[in-house]
Amino acid sequence: MYFLTGWPRKLLHPLPSEEEPFHIRPNFHGTLFAVLSETQLGVWFGRPSVLIVNYTESAKAASRCGPYQLAEWKSDDAAIAVSAAGGYLLLFDLVRCSKEKFLYEPLYPKGSPYVQVTPGSKAEQGVPAFTLERKDPLHLGAPITSFQTMQEELMVCTADGQLHVLQWCGANSSRKAISLHNIPFALDLQTCRSASEPSSALENMHVRDVEYCETLNGFAVVLNDGRLGFLSPASGIAANQLQGVWAPSVADGMCVAVNNKYRLMAFGCASGSVLLYTIDSETGSMQLSHALKLSPEYYPDIWNKTGEVQLLQWSPDCSVVVVSWKHGGLSLWSVFGAHLVCTLTEDFMYRSDGTKKDPLKITSAAWGAEGYHLWALTTVKMAQGSCVQPQQTGILQFQFLRSTSAASRDTNTQEQVLLLGEDRVYVACGDPTPAHRPVDLQQLQRGGDLLGAPAPPPTATSHGSDALLGHRHWHVVQIHSTYLECNWPIRFTAIDPSGHLVAVAGRHGFAHYSLVSRKWKLFGNVAQELTMVVTGGLAWWNDYIIVACCNLTHHQEEIRLYPRLSNLDNAYASVTRVHLDTVLLALYQNLILLFRADCSIGLYRILDSEDSPRSVTVELLKEVSLSRYISHPATVVSIMLTSLRTEIDDTFKTRQQVPVAQSILLNMAGQLLMLQWERSGSQMQEENRSRQKKRLPFCTPVVLAQCVENMWTTCYSSSKPKRQLLEALWLACGGAGMKVWLPLFPHDSHKPQSFLSRRIMLPFKVNVYPLAVLFEDALILGATSVTVLYDRQQDMPFESLEAFFPFCMVERTSQIYLHHVLLQLLIRNLGEQALLLAQSYATLPYFPHVLELMVHVVLEEEATSREPIPDPLLPRVAKFITEFPFFLQTIVHCARKTEYALWNYLFAAVGNPKDLFEECLMTHDLDTAASYLIILQNMEVPAVSRQHATLLFTSALEHSKWDLCRHIMRFLKAIGSEESGTPPSTQESGLTAGFELFRDRSIGVSQSLDRWNRDSSSTENVYMDMILWREARHLLEDLRLKDLGCFSAHLGFELIGWLRRERSRAARVDDFVLALKRLHHDFLWPFPVSTACAVSSPIRNGYCFTGQGVHLQRSQTASRLLDTVPPPICRSKYTWLDSTVAEHKETSVPRDALLSPIHHNGDKESIVSVTSLTEISSGADEDWASADEDFTSTVSATQMGRMSTEVASKGPHKSEVQLRYLLHIFKEAGCLEWCAVIGLVLQDAAVIKQVISCLESPVVSAEAVHRIYGGLLVVDAWASSDWWVYGLGYKPFLNQIGPQLQKVSGKLMEPIQSLAFQAPGTSRPAESAGPKSEDRHESTALGISLPAEASGTKPKEDSPMKEEVEQALEGAYTCIIS
Repeated sequence: MYFLTGWPRKLLHPLPSEEEPFHIRPNFHGTLFAVLSETQLGVWFGRPSVLIVNYTESAKAASRCGPYQLAEWKSDDAAIAVSAAGGYLLLFDLVRCSKEKFLYEPLYPKGSPYVQVTPGSKAEQGVPAFTLERKDPLHLGAPITSFQTMQEELMVCTADGQLHVLQWCGANSSRKAISLHNIPFALDLQTCRSASEPSSALENMHVRDVEYCETLNGFAVVLNDGRLGFLSPASGIAANQLQGVWAPSVADGMCVAVNNKYRLMAFGCASGSVLLYTIDSETGSMQLSHALKLSPEYYPDIWNKTGEVQLLQWSPDCSVVVVSWKHGGLSLWSVFGAHLVCTLTEDFMYRSDGTKKDPLKITSAAWGAEGYHLWALTTVKMAQGSCVQPQQTGILQFQFLRSTSAASRDTNTQEQVLLLGEDRVYVACGDPTPAHRPVDLQQLQRGGDLLGAPAPPPTATSHGSDALLGHRHWHVVQIHSTYLECNWPIRFTAIDPSGHLVAVAGRHGFAHYSLVSRKWKLFGNVAQELTMVVTGGLAWWNDYIIVACCNLTHHQEEIRLYPRLSNLDNAYASVTRVHLDTVLLALYQNLILLFRADCSIGLYRILDSEDSPRSVTVELLKEVSLSRYISHPATVVSIMLTSLRTEIDDTFKTRQQVPVAQSILLNMAGQLLMLQWERSGSQMQEENRSRQKKRLPFCTPVVLAQCVENMWTTCYSSSKPKRQLLEALWLACGGAGMKVWLPLFPHDSHKPQSFLSRRIMLPFKVNVYPLAVLFEDALILGATSVTVLYDRQQDMPFESLEAFFPFCMVERTSQIYLHHVLLQLLIRNLGEQALLLAQSYATLPYFPHVLELMVHVVLEEEATSREPIPDPLLPRVAKFITEFPFFLQTIVHCARKTEYALWNYLFAAVGNPKDLFEECLMTHDLDTAASYLIILQNMEVPAVSRQHATLLFTSALEHSKWDLCRHIMRFLKAIGSEESGTPPSTQESGLTAGFELFRDRSIGVSQSLDRWNRDSSSTENVYMDMILWREARHLLEDLRLKDLGCFSAHLGFELIGWLRRERSRAARVDDFVLALKRLHHDFLWPFPVSTACAVSSPIRNGYCFTGQGVHLQRSQTASRLLDTVPPPICRSKYTWLDSTVAEHKETSVPRDALLSPIHHNGDKESIVSVTSLTEISSGADEDWASADEDFTSTVSATQMGRMSTEVASKGPHKSEVQLRYLLHIFKEAGCLEWCAVIGLVLQDAAVIKQVISCLESPVVSAEAVHRIYGGLLVVDAWASSDWWVYGLGYKPFLNQIGPQLQKVSGKLMEPIQSLAFQAPGTSRPAESAGPKSEDRHESTALGISLPAEASGTKPKEDSPMKEEVEQALEGAYTCIIS
């Protein structure tokens, strides 16, 4: 297929002339171009694009004959016919000046191998010199309207209704004239043959345009009244031998162009559309195939304003047609209606500032060699000062990239995309890796089947999204200039299954390239290259290149196999002679299929050579004539060997058991035929042994589809669940989209199928032009032309092409096709087959998107239908999707992406959104439930939305989904604002203080969020506050301080005020040991170790120490934590501690968060600044980096032990910031018990001292004093009993704070004795009763003597929940001491 690329080139006429060219006509090969102006005929060379000869008519002859109008080449390029306005036909002979004379010659440096080594090589490389010799003009008596060449004859149509048949030699003796009104016309040939009298309606009629179609053996004509017809000669061109048929109901024809390969006649109409007709093989009537016209959906402003069709030109390979209109514009369609390029939209029609351009008007156009260029004569309106006038822009060359996938029929490379340009190749593949593996030929030859044994898999499997869909760009391979300059144009390309090896072939020889080594390989002997012409194509097989070529030396067709790893030389090639010219080459595993010029096929097999183990040979298996099925060899578009059959083989074949070839697929003029081998293996083996050249028996040919442009299939099955698509046939059908010939497998293999057909053809639309199919990934790969508009610079002239045309680029595209196939199966009530297919592809990462597309496509079609649908498909699709676990997500995602007006139709089919919402809550899919909440807000009254939002809010709190909770709170506030008539606040809820580390935002501790309007005393606000209080109480009772901080930060919960109210209830700590363990677990804080065991301690804060010295290494987690800067803490004006510890000025100052020792200072500030902590810690990174060099030599053993203790006892920096933030919160709230617990975790003696000093204040209740004092004693007892796990580091710290506890022990002795230590264990009698009796000596280390009752009391057994938590904590956070 063809894709526009780059900017068009502009060719200026080298000779000064006031005449502008208006008509261009190429020769048969597209290498020479005849350009006409009023009195001049110029002949241009294709590459390089230069003028080689120009003929100017004399003034006398010009006045006699009139200005030039049309031109036509002879089939052998030896003459040019030119029509003049006065009814004269001018014949020019193109004469070569001399075989040794060239206008342009290539210059090679010394030592270059490309010199004149063979006769005629210089003629192919240089630009020859020609002269034009005009013969005597021939007057036909009336103006010439059109003419058409036919080998040695020329048909000329004149305005008097005559058809003149002339010889190219110009002799009047051979001239024949046929009157148009003497030719009988009818709607079909049968009626035309029975009519003896010509039609009287043709009087005063003449042919406006005519073109000869070789494959239809007739002339397509357009009459001056707009009628369309086809003239078919019975035996020769004579008045009594021509028969005509009409195209019914058409009277606005303007021009015609025929497609010989597809046997189509394209007629341009005055309405702007193009009608394509074919001839029915039975009746001979003209049948409309399809129409090409602009769609009002994509071109609403211009689709009916283009004017009449002025130009039609088919590409050299007959795969695309270019269309131009009277009012301007250029469009490109594929042969069966896929729209590729149009210059009537987007950047072609509008400037960057939004102003509209005048459309490009093309007066004449012609395709260059192999379709790489489109030569066009254009007229555009250019601004010249204050006026706007049309100007001729000369000859423009539009550049194209074309796909060669239709001609490349290697079943192993069906997933590769390759585009060919004038001098480069575009390859769509992943990063090249040397993964090319050869296939063992001995495995290929096992078995006795004629068509070869089951072969091993191809060297490359499905590349998938990683390789083929990783990006939109290409691997652009520049063709070697040495090969290109002598062998342009490139005619054939081939790519290997891995996508890393590319081969190209031009006029002579071939060359191949490796994307891995990035090197080309050319023929070392140029003479071998120049004596070889590739005729049938190229193909990669393992490490060999298969070439169907012609040996010019012996005039012999051959099959050659060149090894890739050897030098490119005939000495290493395996050569097999072929009797007839090869047209097409196809490859299936180790089988080679050749289609020949006599409509026969030759089947060959690749074998190991007996002479050399590293060489191969080619063995002829069969030669079969297909002339009974093929009318003309030029109509065969492609041919392919496949393993497909109309019936399904129930035996499963794995990738190591590749099926043998079972049939031949033949695309003949867009009609796909399937020729299956008859299953008579014994007879086929006998014929193989005797080598008899008999016809291989075929089953009756089956016509699978019409209007086929391309086809894809595989030769392997990778896994049993994906058999349906891997054993399917994929067809590209132009404007009709794609079709898939899908096999139908029974659900239970032991039961027969309930339906008759074993395969089904499913059509579907696509948005990209398919170039390849990824079978296992359910994707279509394609390409598209995108435009980039450049603004005109100040120094850029108005007529600059860069200012008028956008720059075109070709990008890779892809599309999912699985949902189309599933929908087509559901439409045909094949839900079981659809379910089997969907389940086999459910592991794809984009499978949920496939289900969304199914719902969306059906919903858009049915909900917007103006007429009632008797059998809607949406309920079946909804029932189908319920078979998958992400049904709820699929429905809500589809609803959110569609219009609100379609929601009622959607949920009428899939269910009530309230029921779906409740189902999401039951399955704990809260994010999906939040999406349904938005649906309910739009479909239900606010009261219902509020009720469901409250339920979701409660569930989100239970699952700690804080972001979701924050959004729901804002959602509830918006509902309240809608009811009260006030607009909802758009300010997003922020975070508080140290837990800003989660959100990277900065708000102070005392700064509350604008959650609710506190002035309003609405019931909803009070109810929400009660929910928040309950959740906060639940978190605090479960000792989940980290979740409590996140809860407060995300939801804007006023934590300090609430803690003050809950100081003696939820904020009390009944079990210090369990709280201590929970903080270690939640904040990833390691338990402390003693100095003796910390020399080789684990990593602390991302740094680790080695035995030979100190090596600082930041872990990935620590790095992520250290990169976050905590926000500043906004201290309130008055705190609870200000009234209790005003006389105690001693507190801790901001401390280094890394390894620096702890110092105490008498700073007046009672609150630790988190901001200063972060600043110091960030500076410490630089200090440690600079101190790494001489660290070992500057520290003593004592310092090393102390620092190792800190390393083993510190957690992540982020956790420390969070703990100190919580410590600040609890200080301001007066929760001394939690302050003591956090101080123990942080090993901060200053915090403990401050808490103990607060115990002497009368504000503190006696119960709180007893709980704190008793809790510290319980911790001391626990550290003594569990010393082998946790107590190594806690004992020294408890000993350090022992004197402070001893100061208040005397005052507390009497209350403690009276309470008998019952207060700490009233609510949680776990370990808080006191230390064990055997560890009483450890308690005395603090310098405190316990009462007899307390010391003699045995601790109660731990609760089951507590034991589980302790086991989890102990198992996950045991210190590792080396």
